[in-house]
Amino acid sequence: QVQLVESGGGLVQAGGSLRLSCAASGRTFSSYYMGWFRQAPGKEREFVAAISWSGESTSTANSVKGRFTISRDNAKNTVFLQMNSLNPEDTAVYYCAAGLGHYNTVPSTRQLYDYWGQGTQVTVSS
Repeated sequence: QVQLVESGGGLVQAGGSLRLSCAASGRTFSSYYMGWFRQAPGKEREFVAAISWSGESTSTANSVKGRFTISRDNAKNTVFLQMNSLNPEDTAVYYCAAGLGHYNTVPSTRQLYDYWGQGTQVTVSS
Protein backbone atom coordinates (compact mmCIF):
# COMPACT_ATOMS: atom_id res chain seq x y z
CA GLN A 1 0.00 0.00 0.00
CA VAL A 2 1.14 3.57 -0.64
CA GLN A 3 0.04 6.88 0.82
CA LEU A 4 0.25 10.04 -1.27
CA VAL A 5 0.51 13.65 -0.15
CA GLU A 6 0.38 16.50 -2.65
CA SER A 7 1.86 19.96 -2.15
CA GLY A 8 2.76 23.04 -4.14
CA GLY A 9 -0.67 24.32 -5.07
CA GLY A 10 -1.72 27.92 -4.66
CA LEU A 11 -2.87 31.08 -6.35
CA VAL A 12 -1.03 32.27 -9.44
CA GLN A 13 -1.68 34.80 -12.18
CA ALA A 14 -2.35 33.73 -15.73
CA GLY A 15 0.91 33.02 -17.53
CA GLY A 16 2.62 31.97 -14.33
CA SER A 17 4.06 28.66 -13.19
CA LEU A 18 3.68 26.22 -10.34
CA ARG A 19 5.39 22.99 -9.46
CA LEU A 20 3.34 20.35 -7.73
CA SER A 21 4.93 17.59 -5.71
CA CYS A 22 3.52 14.29 -4.55
CA ALA A 23 5.35 12.49 -1.77
CA ALA A 24 4.71 8.78 -1.42
CA SER A 25 5.20 6.52 1.55
CA GLY A 26 6.33 2.94 1.27
CA ARG A 27 9.43 1.25 -0.06
CA THR A 28 7.82 0.07 -3.29
CA PHE A 29 7.23 3.49 -4.83
CA SER A 30 9.39 2.64 -7.82
CA SER A 31 7.02 -0.21 -8.70
CA TYR A 32 4.09 2.13 -9.34
CA TYR A 33 3.17 4.14 -12.35
CA MET A 34 2.05 7.58 -11.25
CA GLY A 35 -0.47 10.05 -12.55
CA TRP A 36 -1.87 13.51 -12.04
CA PHE A 37 -5.57 14.22 -12.43
CA ARG A 38 -7.58 17.36 -11.81
CA GLN A 39 -11.15 18.23 -11.00
CA ALA A 40 -12.74 21.62 -11.48
CA PRO A 41 -16.01 22.56 -9.72
CA GLY A 42 -18.96 20.84 -11.34
CA LYS A 43 -16.78 18.78 -13.66
CA GLU A 44 -15.54 15.22 -13.83
CA ARG A 45 -12.07 14.36 -12.66
CA GLU A 46 -9.85 14.37 -15.73
CA PHE A 47 -6.47 13.02 -16.66
CA VAL A 48 -3.54 15.43 -16.80
CA ALA A 49 -0.32 13.40 -17.05
CA ALA A 50 1.21 10.05 -16.15
CA ILE A 51 4.63 8.48 -15.88
CA SER A 52 5.85 4.90 -15.87
CA TRP A 53 7.60 3.32 -12.92
CA SER A 54 11.01 3.93 -14.49
CA GLY A 55 10.23 7.43 -15.72
CA GLU A 56 11.06 6.45 -19.29
CA SER A 57 7.50 6.70 -20.55
CA THR A 58 5.10 9.58 -20.06
CA SER A 59 1.67 10.58 -21.26
CA THR A 60 0.13 14.04 -21.25
CA ALA A 61 -3.37 15.28 -21.94
CA ASN A 62 -3.76 17.35 -25.08
CA SER A 63 -5.11 20.26 -23.06
CA VAL A 64 -1.81 20.68 -21.21
CA LYS A 65 0.68 19.31 -23.72
CA GLY A 66 3.63 21.63 -24.17
CA ARG A 67 2.86 23.42 -20.89
CA PHE A 68 2.91 20.69 -18.22
CA THR A 69 5.69 18.18 -17.57
CA ILE A 70 5.57 15.16 -15.30
CA SER A 71 8.70 13.69 -13.75
CA ARG A 72 9.67 11.49 -10.82
CA ASP A 73 12.54 10.88 -8.45
CA ASN A 74 12.38 7.31 -7.19
CA ALA A 75 15.19 7.91 -4.72
CA LYS A 76 12.99 10.53 -3.02
CA ASN A 77 9.66 8.75 -3.53
CA THR A 78 8.31 11.85 -5.23
CA VAL A 79 6.54 12.70 -8.45
CA PHE A 80 6.34 16.22 -9.82
CA LEU A 81 4.14 18.21 -12.14
CA GLN A 82 5.74 21.32 -13.59
CA MET A 83 3.01 23.63 -14.84
CA ASN A 84 3.91 26.57 -17.07
CA SER A 85 1.84 29.13 -18.96
CA LEU A 86 -1.08 28.58 -16.64
CA ASN A 87 -4.48 29.93 -17.60
CA PRO A 88 -7.77 30.21 -15.68
CA GLU A 89 -9.03 26.98 -17.26
CA ASP A 90 -6.33 25.13 -15.31
CA THR A 91 -8.01 26.04 -12.03
CA ALA A 92 -8.88 22.81 -10.24
CA VAL A 93 -7.98 20.50 -7.42
CA TYR A 94 -5.03 18.43 -8.57
CA TYR A 95 -4.73 14.84 -7.41
CA CYS A 96 -1.80 12.49 -7.43
CA ALA A 97 -2.48 8.80 -8.04
CA ALA A 98 -0.55 5.54 -8.09
CA GLY A 99 -1.22 2.25 -9.81
CA LEU A 100 0.27 -1.16 -10.38
CA GLY A 101 0.24 -3.19 -13.54
CA HIS A 102 1.76 -3.58 -16.97
CA TYR A 103 0.30 -1.73 -19.92
CA ASN A 104 1.57 -0.81 -23.34
CA THR A 105 1.15 2.85 -22.47
CA VAL A 106 0.98 4.57 -19.13
CA PRO A 107 -2.69 4.57 -18.14
CA SER A 108 -4.78 7.72 -18.43
CA THR A 109 -7.92 6.08 -17.07
CA ARG A 110 -8.57 6.89 -13.43
CA GLN A 111 -10.09 3.45 -12.79
CA LEU A 112 -6.63 1.95 -13.34
CA TYR A 113 -5.21 3.84 -10.39
CA ASP A 114 -5.37 2.24 -6.98
CA TYR A 115 -4.28 4.96 -4.59
CA TRP A 116 -5.10 8.66 -4.45
CA GLY A 117 -3.93 11.68 -2.53
CA GLN A 118 -6.18 14.28 -0.94
CA GLY A 119 -5.51 16.87 -3.61
CA THR A 120 -4.04 20.36 -3.75
CA GLN A 121 -5.88 23.44 -4.98
CA VAL A 122 -4.54 25.37 -7.95
CA THR A 123 -6.20 28.68 -8.74
CA VAL A 124 -5.21 30.75 -11.75
CA SER A 125 -6.44 34.34 -11.83
CA SER A 126 -6.97 36.25 -15.06
